[in-house]
Amino acid sequence: MCSVEGKGKKEGMRTGIMKGGGGGGERVEKLKSSGMKLWMIRATTSVLLWTCIVQLTAVGEMWGPRVLKGWPSCFSHQDSSFSVIEDAVPSVPASVLPPKRIYKNNGYLMVSCNGGLNQMRAAICDMVTIARYLNVTLIVPELDKTSFWADPSEFQDIFDVRHFITSLRDEVRILKELPPRLKRKVQMGMVYSMPPISWSHISYYRNQILPLIHKYKVVHLNRTDTRLANNGQPLDVQKLRCRVNFSALRFTSQIEDLGKRVIKLLRQNGPFIVLHLRYEMDMLAFSGCTQGCNNEEVEELTRMRYAYPWWKEKIINSDLKRKDGLCPLTPEETALILRALDIDNSFQIYIAAGEIYGGTRRMESLAAAYPRLVRKETLLEPSDLGFFQNHSSQMAALDYLVSLESDIFIPTYDGNMAKVVEGHRRFLGYKQTVLLDRSLLVDLIDQYNSGSLSWNEFSNAVKESHASRKGQPTRRSVIPDKPKEEDYFYANPEECLQPSHGQLSST
Repeated sequence: MCSVEGKGKKEGMRTGIMKGGGGGGERVEKLKSSGMKLWMIRATTSVLLWTCIVQLTAVGEMWGPRVLKGWPSCFSHQDSSFSVIEDAVPSVPASVLPPKRIYKNNGYLMVSCNGGLNQMRAAICDMVTIARYLNVTLIVPELDKTSFWADPSEFQDIFDVRHFITSLRDEVRILKELPPRLKRKVQMGMVYSMPPISWSHISYYRNQILPLIHKYKVVHLNRTDTRLANNGQPLDVQKLRCRVNFSALRFTSQIEDLGKRVIKLLRQNGPFIVLHLRYEMDMLAFSGCTQGCNNEEVEELTRMRYAYPWWKEKIINSDLKRKDGLCPLTPEETALILRALDIDNSFQIYIAAGEIYGGTRRMESLAAAYPRLVRKETLLEPSDLGFFQNHSSQMAALDYLVSLESDIFIPTYDGNMAKVVEGHRRFLGYKQTVLLDRSLLVDLIDQYNSGSLSWNEFSNAVKESHASRKGQPTRRSVIPDKPKEEDYFYANPEECLQPSHGQLSST
């Protein structure tokens, strides 16, 4: 346009000069005509540009909701109060981001998780839900580095932090760290820190924690295990807990890729069972269970229990605890139970655990009964696991992935991994999980070992008692005022599971 206009002006001036003085009026008319043409061109261009903008806006409004409508929120975006949503827990498409939820930020919530990987995993789900309910900004949770495992891993070493933040942005704002001014205050020790009350209703956080956030702007919750009750919560609270667990908490690509490789190696050799053999030093010291241990081992476990002040129970009767079903099954007991359940000894059995206490000596009977025992350490090269050494939570993440994909999952103790994997396998379509009744089993084992039961009688009793303990749909048990004794929400998140064919049974 500029070059055409300049050329037109030059040509007009040249014509006027050549025609002499009588051509002055003609020159003015030509200039006017040229100006009108330029005005018409500019006006036409403006109209065309505005037409294009309007059309693009219309297309955006038409397609935008279609792209984003796959992102139903667990909560109403117009109101901070809860509203019931009947959909199943939404999965998160990798290629599409949900729209940001806009809300008035009431402050910032910092959390320090405690315990092993799966205790922290459940806690993160709870803390996200609490932050959403309070309309605050959550800072990416800090993981436990001071427990027995002393794992130095940060959140982003285990979980895909970018996916965690973006996949939940239609519910709650999550930041990697506090804004600079508030961060400096925290570094100077100017932060209100407290442990919330265990097994609380969500309303506790509105009535007790939110006023503190209003007052201090930042509140730090320094313990996070079991801080939300299993039952009696609004449906949207339960659904968001599930969404975080099953969708937002994705392991890093490095962990995911190595997990897929382990699963592929196992699948190449046929079906496989994951045995979560929780017969590790920390569990035995904590629980006081010493069945099958020699005197030196009993003394070592006792010293360890007294060395950790936060393990409250010190004087423990191992025999009574075992009879009550509160001890993990030993490797020897586990071998008997697998045989009694008619588990084919040609199956691969993947041991999902750390170092078994007592080593090879304690694994002899299980290895004799099931010679195809494998571990991640035997399936992979040392170089594959080099990055994960001394990072117990990252090792546990590998076992978690393999456990989800197994044909059968059998935990020998109902710890946090056993419970969270059980619930995740229910979510994946009620994949078979054998839930061992330890108090019954140790009684049957003792009768068999004493000669009171024949092998057939023992095997039949084990199979009959576990016919309905394979991860089928059941109602979560509720025991008022005894939350530790009732079913754990993450072991059976029934509010988030697809309806089954037929009536749910009660546990």
